[in-house]
Amino acid sequence: MYCSVKGHIKLTMEKQIKMEFIMAEKIAITENLDSITLRQAVKDTLKNYFTNIGNEQPIDFYSILLEEIERPLLEVLINFTHYNQVKMAHILGISRGTLRKKLKQYGMLD
Repeated sequence: MYCSVKGHIKLTMEKQIKMEFIMAEKIAITENLDSITLRQAVKDTLKNYFTNIGNEQPIDFYSILLEEIERPLLEVLINFTHYNQVKMAHILGISRGTLRKKLKQYGMLD
């Protein structure tokens, strides 16, 4: 039961995040993004997520959230730094070893 509930919550969150990114793209087209902070975008996404799951209570939500944020963050940084791990680690404020562990965790290590 634990795994199926966690899996359902994760799938629900993935759908919510995809919806939020689609909405963010629409906002980017119609509004000046300088007025929208990253903090506000995350806050709005989380509010919408918890509204959409209704009475369901997420299990291990912090881990799910980290995974959902870390993977796209690393993907963006790979493109931004042209896979320069030293620059990526510096931008993230972590050691190169920690970065490599995270890249391996998500199957992104060369």
